[in-house]
This record gives sequence, C-alpha cells and structure tokens, in this order.
Amino acid sequence: MSTWFMWFIVFWTIFLVTVMFIGGYFMFRKFLKKLPKEDGMSILDWQDHYIRETTHLWSADMKQLLEELVSPVPELFRDVARQKIAGKIGELAIDEKVDEITEELVVKGYILATPKRDHKFLLKKLREKQIDVSPYQALFK
Repeated sequence: MSTWFMWFIVFWTIFLVTVMFIGGYFMFRKFLKKLPKEDGMSILDWQDHYIRETTHLWSADMKQLLEELVSPVPELFRDVARQKIAGKIGELAIDEKVDEITEELVVKGYILATPKRDHKFLLKKLREKQIDVSPYQALFK
C-alpha cells in the first residue's frame, strides 16, 4: 500500500469521526429538549403549545416581521429559530393576555429567545428595520 493512500485513509477516518461527534452533539441536545420536565411536558412540547394557542393572534404583517428578523439566521437553522422565537412570542402573548401579536411583542420575544452571543446581529437587523431599541435595553443584559 502506498504512503499517500495510507495518509488518505487516516485523514478520512479522522474526518468521519469528527463529523459523527458533531452530529451526535446536536442530536443529544435535541434529545435533552424533548425530555419531560416536572410538569410532564418538555421544552419543545411547551413551545408547540404556545404556538398552537396563539396562531390566531398573528397578523400577516407580524408574520412578515418575524420572517425579516429571522432572515440573518443560516437557512439550515432558520426553521428551528423561527419555531423557538414564535414559541417565546406566544408565551409572552399568553402571559400578557393580548388580543393580537404586536411589533412590541415580536421584538421582545425575539430578544428573549435569542442567545446573548447573537444580540449584535439582532441589533443590526433592528436598526436596518428602523425599530427603536431603547425600550428594550434592559432585555439585552
């Protein structure tokens, strides 16, 4: 067996093991989110519940705003991000007992559902949309 082929096999093996570890990590995170909590429902079950309960509160404009805010997320993760953010917005809407989803709720839910490390991208997108972020400064901390 030639030396270059041996090195190819070694690097290919390392590549495959690395890719499997990365995939396993994300699958394990999803598994943990699906585990039931003390109340019998998982994080994902609650998220789906909030979305189902507030579907009728969304106007076309607010759905479009959510799509525009989620647009910087890579396409591969966009559906998951949209679901998580819509779930948080739904939770806020139920807690506040509103009659419709407003821009304030969408922005507030988006900030709360977004990891802190991504807030700079969120701020950039809000500035592009000319949305005043001063009322939400406390949520960024």
